[in-house]
Amino acid sequence: MTPLAHAQAQAESSPTWWPPGSLVLRLMLVAMLAVAVSGVLSAWLASRASEREAIRRVVGQQTEEVEVMARLLASKIEQSQKVLRTVAEGITPEMLNSPSSLEWLLRQGLPAVQFFDSMQVARPDGELRVNLHSGRLEDAANLDPAERDALRRTLSGGKPLVSELVGGRTAEARVMFTMPLRREDGPVLGVVAGALKLHSQGLLPPSMTLPARDDSRLIVFTREGTILSHPDPLRLLGNVRDEAGLGPVYARWLQQAQPVAGRGTTVVQPAHIVSMAGMPLPQWLVARVSDSRAMMAPLEGAQRNAWWLAAAVMAASMALLAAFMVWMAQPLERLCHSALQLAHGVRSDAIQWPRATGEVGTLVKVFEGQVQQSAQQHQQRAQLEGQLQAILDNASVGIVITRQGILEVVGRQACQMLGYCDEELHGRPARTLYASDADYQRLGERVQDAFRAHGAFDEDVCFMRKDGSPVWARVQGRGVRADDMAGGTVWILEDMTAAREAQQQQDWAAVHDPLTQLCNRDAFVQRMGVLLAERSARARTPGTATVDAAAAGSEGDGVMLFLDLDHFTVVNDVAGHDAGDDVLRHVARLVESQVRQIGWAARLGGDEFAVVLPGCSLTRGQVVAEQLRAAVQAWEPSYQGRSFTLGVSIGLVVLDASLQDVPSVLYAADMACYDAKRAGRNRVETRHASQAAASGRMPLGPV
Repeated sequence: MTPLAHAQAQAESSPTWWPPGSLVLRLMLVAMLAVAVSGVLSAWLASRASEREAIRRVVGQQTEEVEVMARLLASKIEQSQKVLRTVAEGITPEMLNSPSSLEWLLRQGLPAVQFFDSMQVARPDGELRVNLHSGRLEDAANLDPAERDALRRTLSGGKPLVSELVGGRTAEARVMFTMPLRREDGPVLGVVAGALKLHSQGLLPPSMTLPARDDSRLIVFTREGTILSHPDPLRLLGNVRDEAGLGPVYARWLQQAQPVAGRGTTVVQPAHIVSMAGMPLPQWLVARVSDSRAMMAPLEGAQRNAWWLAAAVMAASMALLAAFMVWMAQPLERLCHSALQLAHGVRSDAIQWPRATGEVGTLVKVFEGQVQQSAQQHQQRAQLEGQLQAILDNASVGIVITRQGILEVVGRQACQMLGYCDEELHGRPARTLYASDADYQRLGERVQDAFRAHGAFDEDVCFMRKDGSPVWARVQGRGVRADDMAGGTVWILEDMTAAREAQQQQDWAAVHDPLTQLCNRDAFVQRMGVLLAERSARARTPGTATVDAAAAGSEGDGVMLFLDLDHFTVVNDVAGHDAGDDVLRHVARLVESQVRQIGWAARLGGDEFAVVLPGCSLTRGQVVAEQLRAAVQAWEPSYQGRSFTLGVSIGLVVLDASLQDVPSVLYAADMACYDAKRAGRNRVETRHASQAAASGRMPLGPV
């Protein structure tokens, strides 16, 4: 099956659905990538936002928690101080001098004494009056130096104090509260002190750290870093610098020398979230240290579920998007299929163009318009081809069109001249028409030189017929497009075999110019004399005068043109005589091709030419003269890389009855050409015999 038949069969059985093409597939891929990227980016942004929100909530919760714990511990300290103040108010100055009364008061008289684990009372001179431990009196020498120092500082400062941690072991660790005893007029009479064990209910009970959490630790420590409360009992009285997460935060806090404030602060680290708040009076700090990874584990699980859900949604969205794009692309795919059918030669009436709106609808209209325009162009091309074929079949000369050395068009006259049948030479190499490769190569070089110099070719060429016999033809060649020789060349062939054989005769050389192949001056005088004699004979024959007058009125007496090239010497002086001879040959060819059908031409000598147009009217002669002048002016030869501009001065004389001999005709035409030279050159001037006679320059006899 041929491609055309296959395409026709496809057009008759077109499916209702077409798979997407490469463009649609690429668009689908881009759209899916966009959906995937946007989905991943949205999920990532949502995950980051949820993570930041979770951390923000943890930070707020922890900050609030340590602030509450700091206030709670501060209230416990304040409550202990109030209890101690109640005890101090019950001690009178007389009791300081009566140890027994003071002992009775502390054991039985004041219930508030039971709040403390131990109590001490000292006089202003520092003498310890009572040292009561768990309800038992002990010797003053057993008092811890740190406790004794706290009593002295209270006596000297006169202000309540909360001591630092006292005791080197965890079971003995305690905190001492002091309260000055004053008279009513203000002087310090002594000091009373109460101590609470570190983990007593009134200070830091073990239940404060409950419930214990693996992902978080609540720690109370002093400004110096001593741990007072920790979920791990082994860490009590240790240094907070060794705590994971809390150590670096505490070190930076010390470097910044910040005061112990009740307001909480939180630091977020890669692995920990640390919140701290302080108690100004005892200079303690409460810290909550949370493992961020452990706390974010539930969130990460939720995020993983969200990622899977997002992936499922993206997959469903991409599938729906692909299906929608395939559905939307159906008009475009049908349009592509219809365009391919049109390219494969399917009849336009058999193609089913899709009905659509938007861009596809616009393209359909454009394609339909192109189809109509193509049909019109095809019809016009068929008409032009028919006209061209008619010209080729009926032209009196042979016409050949070549491109890149191939015979593309060969007219009937050219085929008959070369001995071939019609269309037999079409598509064959031009080399077929020559006897040898050397002849073809030499002619090609001459053609290139002529095109470079003149933009055209005009010479006699010897071809080889199909039967091997030679045939001479005058060949004129020009480019199909003057500015692009690669576009092809048009050749006009005129059979010159008979003329070439005549040139071989001895008498032909005697009457023709060897350079231009035109008639020489002697032949011109002879032919002009014959023309004038025939006209005189007709005029003397009775009964022909009236006929000749009527013919002269309709056709004219005939005219002669005298041509003299302008600026010809410039070509000889600059480019040399070979270039000058080439110019004369080309001008001779140009003149002969213009007047061959209505007259003849001759070279009178040098750069002077004569053109005789028998039976031509003055008006027609002036038109021909102007055509010759314009043709010479339009030609710009090029030699040795330089272009030259030529012109021609033309003198026109009417061959009326007053001109009876050749010298008179030549003289009148020469004077008309002289008038053209004097008027500025490159122009046509007309003279009648009466004008020459009036000027006194008309010769009376032969010249």
